[in-house]
Amino acid sequence: MNSVKRVLLGSAAGVFVVAGAQAADLPLKAKPVEYVKVCSLYGAGFWYVPGTDTCIKIGSYAKLQVEYNMSGTGPFMQGLANNGNGDAGGRANRFDSSPFTIAGRQFGVSFDLRTQTEYGTLRSYVDAIANAGGNDNNAGGNGNQLSAVTLVNTRAFIQFAGFTAGRMRSFFDMYFQGTYAFSGQRFGNDTSPNGIIGLAYTWQFGGGLSASVSLEDNSQSAGGRGRSEVNLSQPNLGIGTNTFDSKGVQFFDPVLNLRLDQAWGFVGASAALHDASAAYYTGNVGPAPGNVVFPGDGVSCAPTTTSPLETCGHPGDKFGWAATAAFLVNNPLGLQGDAIAGQAVYSKGAAAYATPNWGPWAVFGAGNNLALGWLEEGVFTSGSNVELTTVWSFNAAYEHRWNPQWRTSIYGGMFGVQYDDNAKVALCQNLAAARVITAATARFGCTPNWSMSGVGSRTLWNPVPDLDVGFDVVWYHINSAFDGGTAIIGGTGLGAKPPGNYAIGGQNAIGSVFRIQRNFLY
Repeated sequence: MNSVKRVLLGSAAGVFVVAGAQAADLPLKAKPVEYVKVCSLYGAGFWYVPGTDTCIKIGSYAKLQVEYNMSGTGPFMQGLANNGNGDAGGRANRFDSSPFTIAGRQFGVSFDLRTQTEYGTLRSYVDAIANAGGNDNNAGGNGNQLSAVTLVNTRAFIQFAGFTAGRMRSFFDMYFQGTYAFSGQRFGNDTSPNGIIGLAYTWQFGGGLSASVSLEDNSQSAGGRGRSEVNLSQPNLGIGTNTFDSKGVQFFDPVLNLRLDQAWGFVGASAALHDASAAYYTGNVGPAPGNVVFPGDGVSCAPTTTSPLETCGHPGDKFGWAATAAFLVNNPLGLQGDAIAGQAVYSKGAAAYATPNWGPWAVFGAGNNLALGWLEEGVFTSGSNVELTTVWSFNAAYEHRWNPQWRTSIYGGMFGVQYDDNAKVALCQNLAAARVITAATARFGCTPNWSMSGVGSRTLWNPVPDLDVGFDVVWYHINSAFDGGTAIIGGTGLGAKPPGNYAIGGQNAIGSVFRIQRNFLY
């Protein structure tokens, strides 16, 4: 019995010795795992980046948007061209394929980083959108075109101690129609969709009152305000085309904004200054070539000069301007969840503050019917100053919330283009000389002024939070320049439109949009 005990005790001792040896080979106890912590300083969705005192929020959206009779910024209202870009649809004949479009911008990702410093919050924000879409509106049935996927950087800015620098929303803008509509904006040029390069400083006075001053891109990069001066001593205007002759970009546009933000909404006003200077003269004066000596320059340009030359002199520098006022009222008349908002813009020599649709317009109707318009910041002829163009716009919306899942908005707006007397004479002479319009006259004589208006309605269903399912329908009308006149299309015609004389008059278009989109912290 004793021998059995000795064997068992010896075996147990051996086990403990081996176990002790194995325990000595084990690594030291691991440090506690550093779990991600919620950052409650800036609202929902922020968390601390492990090992730092920086909070980050990552947002995203994904969507499908199908459009009928639309062209990116609204119903087909430019038949041939707008902003110098061709448009395969909108010719109102049997050469047009089905006007269905799978819209681009199928998904986006945003990164919002914030850190508390002794000077306040240091913030950086980046937003990238992927454009990928196809369309069914090409001539000859060449539909179902899937475009390549491209990334578009709509935001990339830093905010610190009152400064905002980078690709941001313009401080001129306060009301964005895209909050209440799927159709693209035409009666205001809010930079929310694409951003603009700039540097700004904001003063906070307390009580919701703030003032900002900024320097913003006036056309050096994509999304800038653009430049659109036209030399009418050359045949630079045509059906859906024109050639710009602008001075090179030399400085940013200064912008000033003053606004009051409250629980009931906001009210604000902005103003901007814009360089609207032209490049050089040519030797042709008016519709006919001529030898001319420009006063003060002592330079003679030969009548064969057909393009702007440095030796021909140039108009004096001209600066345009724009001013705007905007408002938003939450819960109007005590209706919880409702909102009413709007903005009006008046510009002279700064057209791209009032509308994104500067440039040439040619809107075909059925048969030989056509609406026309040219929208430039300014026009000039050899030996003259730049005549600045007046462009005004307004747009507004009312949204009613039926219940937490359903809401409907009604929106609309208008923009108008007005030329002074000198510009009218030059435009009419240019168009008549180039045989664009017969004698450049219309029902009321020389009438290059024109306008566009539109109204639409969107209904949105939110079956669950962050999921939008909606339908939008919109109608547009263009009041044509040279209404009652005759346009001439020569050569072999334009696109599917044959050569011949076209009656100039107002045109209408109706388009619709269906969208399903999931937003997550975006």
